[in-house]
Amino acid sequence: MHYPVGSPELPRPEALELVQRRLEAVSHPVRMNLCRTLSRGTHTTGELANAHGITAPEVSRHIAVLKKAGLLTTRQRGRYVLHQLDLASVARLGSDFLEALLR
Repeated sequence: MHYPVGSPELPRPEALELVQRRLEAVSHPVRMNLCRTLSRGTHTTGELANAHGITAPEVSRHIAVLKKAGLLTTRQRGRYVLHQLDLASVARLGSDFLEALLR
C-alpha cells in the first residue's frame, strides 16, 4: 500500500504548538466537562456556571483557554455571548496529534 507523500519540509512550529495548546486545554477536568456540555449545543457563561456549580468568572477563564486553543466558537445574541464547541477542531485533534508526532 502506498501513501501520498507530502512535502519533505518540517512542520511549522505553530502547528505543533497549537496541538500542544489544544491537548493542554482539554486535559483539565473542568474544561473537559465544559466541552461535554458545549458539544450538545450553545450555552452562555451563566448557563455553564449554573450547570457545573462554579462561578461565572471561573467559567470565563476556562472558556478563554478553550477559545485560545481554537476549540470554541462564540457569537453574540443580544446582550448574551453564546459559546459552542467547534466539533471539527475537536474531531481533528487525534489526527493532528499523530501527524505532529510522525513528522
